[in-house]
Amino acid sequence: MGKERVTVVDIARAAGVSKSTVSLVLQASPLVNESTRAKVNAVIRELGYVYNRSAANLRQARSKIIGIVVNDLTNSFFAELAVGVDEVVQTAGFVQFLANTSEKLDRQREVIASMREHGVSGLIISPARGTEAADLAPLVAAGIPVVLVVRDIPGAGVSSLSSDNHAGAVAAVRHLVERGHRRVAFLGGFADTAVFEARMRGYGDALREAGLEVSDDLIIGSAPSRAGGVTAIEQAMMLKERPTAALCFNDAVAFGVCDGLRARRLEPGEDFAVIGFDDVIEAKTAVPALTTVSVDPQGMGERAAELLLKQINSGRVEPEAIVSPVRLAIRQSCGAAVGRRVKEISS
Repeated sequence: MGKERVTVVDIARAAGVSKSTVSLVLQASPLVNESTRAKVNAVIRELGYVYNRSAANLRQARSKIIGIVVNDLTNSFFAELAVGVDEVVQTAGFVQFLANTSEKLDRQREVIASMREHGVSGLIISPARGTEAADLAPLVAAGIPVVLVVRDIPGAGVSSLSSDNHAGAVAAVRHLVERGHRRVAFLGGFADTAVFEARMRGYGDALREAGLEVSDDLIIGSAPSRAGGVTAIEQAMMLKERPTAALCFNDAVAFGVCDGLRARRLEPGEDFAVIGFDDVIEAKTAVPALTTVSVDPQGMGERAAELLLKQINSGRVEPEAIVSPVRLAIRQSCGAAVGRRVKEISS
């Protein structure tokens, strides 16, 4: 009986490395350090392994597919971002696969694994809460280009595209303070995300800059959704010293805040000032039109796609970290200034 064929698994076991590391060595990937490469090649020679490159090329052929994985597709921000991605990748001859994780890490692992099985050329990911650098390590090891959007993950070794959340929050709160507001709330969002931390930090810095106290009772977290906004404003209105204005974590929360105000027969923009964050399409057509920090969701999708395609076309994964500027789009929802009607709801 002839000698059994040596496999990649045999090499990995003998060299004390992972199967993916052996595959990278066989592909002459630059992602493997020289000492590991030498050790694996020595085992390959010792075991007499013959690399069938033509078969490997068939197995590893990349499709013309770009994967987009987002954490909350119920937020219209991500729908607009996906439109931006599609505009760019279609022109380049690619199609996109879109998946929603609903902030679930297990679901994120499943959809990424499925996309890899379909040979995606690259991935654009807005990671679920709790995602760590180790979760992206298999993608890095496989040499698959990845661009993180909205949420960055330090140490992940992949490209990222985010907005200047701190500067946006500072601009929003400064505007409210200039209109005479002294009790400004920060409503919505999960406190365990980097986006929340940056926006929260900008909120606090702007208040301190104006000589105002940062009151813990005015910081009310909630799901970053319309329902979360309703819950947050209900809590804020139960305070003994109510706020007269709010910076909301995102536009979805801001719309919910407006709903909650109307349920109390208060009119956003007249009785209470509201500012959102994102500038989704509905912000312009809402009644009142929503003042918001504009991050240009569709433009962000376009930039993320361009960054990913650059890596795919170059054949090299060189991480870049890009922080996009933002601007305050002033509309009617922040029109309330401190005066008679605002004083009434604060009494």
